[in-house]
Amino acid sequence: MCQNHGVAYIKPGIVEVQSIDYPKLAIGDRKCHHGVILQIVATNICGSDQHMVRGRTTAPEGLVLGHEITGLVIEAGRDVEFINEGDLVSVPFNIACGRCRNCKVGQTGICLNVNPARPGAAYGYVDMGGWVGGQAEYVMVPYADFNLLKFPDKDQAMAKIRDLTLLSDIFPTGYHGAVTAGVGPGSIVYVAGAGPVGLACAASCHLLGAAVVIVGDMIPERLEQAKSFGCEVIDLRKDTPLADQIAEIIGVPEVDCAVDCVGFEARGHGADSGTEQPATVLNAAMTVTRAGGAIGIPGLYVTGDPGASTEAAKEGNLSIRIGLGWAKSHSFYTGQCPVMKYHRQLMNAILYDKIQIAKAVNVEVISLDKAPKGYQDFDKGAAKKFVIDPHGLIMN
Repeated sequence: MCQNHGVAYIKPGIVEVQSIDYPKLAIGDRKCHHGVILQIVATNICGSDQHMVRGRTTAPEGLVLGHEITGLVIEAGRDVEFINEGDLVSVPFNIACGRCRNCKVGQTGICLNVNPARPGAAYGYVDMGGWVGGQAEYVMVPYADFNLLKFPDKDQAMAKIRDLTLLSDIFPTGYHGAVTAGVGPGSIVYVAGAGPVGLACAASCHLLGAAVVIVGDMIPERLEQAKSFGCEVIDLRKDTPLADQIAEIIGVPEVDCAVDCVGFEARGHGADSGTEQPATVLNAAMTVTRAGGAIGIPGLYVTGDPGASTEAAKEGNLSIRIGLGWAKSHSFYTGQCPVMKYHRQLMNAILYDKIQIAKAVNVEVISLDKAPKGYQDFDKGAAKKFVIDPHGLIMN
């Protein structure tokens, strides 16, 4: 039997690489004939993983993390027809059955059959069905024919693996935020947050033809990364109101649309930048988005936050100025990105050199044993996207 190792959440602030079970083609006690086992080629650390590691969710000790997976098929179940052993594939972080009413209309982020607790599931994530995560050497993927995106040429894919590994979540999620905000040719966009998803969103805005992409953050290194591929930037630590800083860039204090790539651990602006204010980004987006504009919200908001500063926020109840959004006829789009809606098109954009997404988000490849340090560096605000290479297939 092959050995397997994975990154496990231990307690707030602590993850460890542990020996874990080698995956089986099984879901509980029953055979999973529609699944495959992958040897993982690349698996990424996501900003949403940090919410768990910071102790801001109800994640249990020992949870194997990781929902951004690219891998090589080494075993396929009896009922898998169109994916073969030896295929190199991207795994959407959404686990989807392909059979329920939501999957059939493309809403794969809220599949009804893969999580008994609520719609939607993901690998290695709290409250998302108990599926084993992919920050490991091997992982089992169910409903393989439906879920997996096969790369057409393995050698070509390995040459661009730093970009293609981002198809499992971060690139489609950033793109989804831009699309749902209505970004198109000539748009002026405000992107809140210059972490990996915010940077992926900003790059997606350029891909969609935006005229001006403005990125706000509090970490200078992340703002410099956004500037490196043509974004205007705003330092949210400044006391100057966001609308006024936008006016300094484009001449008016409002944008066509906005994207929240921060989520529930947001901090205030200016003098309040050291204080957590979970509704800040949403309220700021409503303030600076023009009447009739849209706000995409790929930033994560949760139903349970044990580390919140107020009792209301612990249950996901935030002080959102919804009256302002209603008065301005704003459209809001929330929820997980349905990765399959976009990943094939974005794969082609990468393969045909229409975007250099790994450069935009500043990918750094690390070994599996360096994952705990990657988490620490990410938590300190490193302007990088850490990609774990568990078998040394990328770095060699």
